[in-house]
Amino acid sequence: MEVTQPQFPARRWALTQDAFDMLLAAFDADRESAGKKYLELRSHLVRLFEWRGCPLPEDHADETVNRVARKLSEGEMIREPAQYAVGVARMLLLEIRKEQMKQQSAFGELAKAEVATYEFEELDPRVACLERCLKTLSPENRELILHYYQGEKGEKIENRKRLTDRFKIPVNTLRMRALRLRETLLECVENCVRKKSV
Repeated sequence: MEVTQPQFPARRWALTQDAFDMLLAAFDADRESAGKKYLELRSHLVRLFEWRGCPLPEDHADETVNRVARKLSEGEMIREPAQYAVGVARMLLLEIRKEQMKQQSAFGELAKAEVATYEFEELDPRVACLERCLKTLSPENRELILHYYQGEKGEKIENRKRLTDRFKIPVNTLRMRALRLRETLLECVENCVRKKSV
């Protein structure tokens, strides 16, 4: 009789001291010079993610560096770590864009669902979970996040201007609040979907 092993969610890879040392060594044999090159690369990556309008550019830069360090720790030969990291950053940008499109689609579905009278169970599980997670927010935060992503191009800009007037906050503060709320909702939705699939 075959015994099935319990399935555990894969643990996210974390940067270790050994992996970081390998990363620095790939930059330069001289530790001080390697440290400078690492900081220059990280600064360049942060700017890259900022220019592309990504949320949390520093976190994305760190994730890029972690992926390079992981490849090195797994034995991959990387001759030009800075160039390799830029390639990894481009792949990460694609992942971020894909995730943003999924989120915007879910927000769009939710806006339609609020007008229509669907039962939540009939909706895509992610939309049903998003609705539940939105109920955990304060009314003010719920209004902010729903209106922030509503509309297309010009309409979306107008919505955001109205939000800055409504909450009496600058555009950058509004953007950061929306990003933080989106991150909170995303984590809540992922946990909810995971529980439903068990």
